[in-house]
Amino acid sequence: VQLQASGGGLVQPGGSLRLSCAASGFTLADYAIGWFRQAPGKEREGVACFSDSDTFTYYADSVKGRFTISRDNAKNTMYLQMNNLKPEDTAVYYCAADATVFSTYCLYSGSWGQGTQVTVSS
Repeated sequence: VQLQASGGGLVQPGGSLRLSCAASGFTLADYAIGWFRQAPGKEREGVACFSDSDTFTYYADSVKGRFTISRDNAKNTMYLQMNNLKPEDTAVYYCAADATVFSTYCLYSGSWGQGTQVTVSS
């Protein structure tokens, strides 16, 4: 059972990135999924999440209108499209399956895989 996040990098403010997270060993469509991030000196936070039936979608207030979570069940992969990036989006981004998702929160208490670094800087 493994999730592998990728797609991070250095981008200028206002730019875009798309993060990918490929799942292996299980079917991603069966789980609530989420993207989380941790900036230096800050706690990890939920950024964008889908419930397992995609009934609920959660976005942190700081990313609403700029980030979009999606999944491709055929590829067993989830994505995070990030537009209009800001320096405060700089963080290590992690993907997770089996999150607890409601429209007002997204939580995950399992183990974390290797994240991908996103740096927004001019």
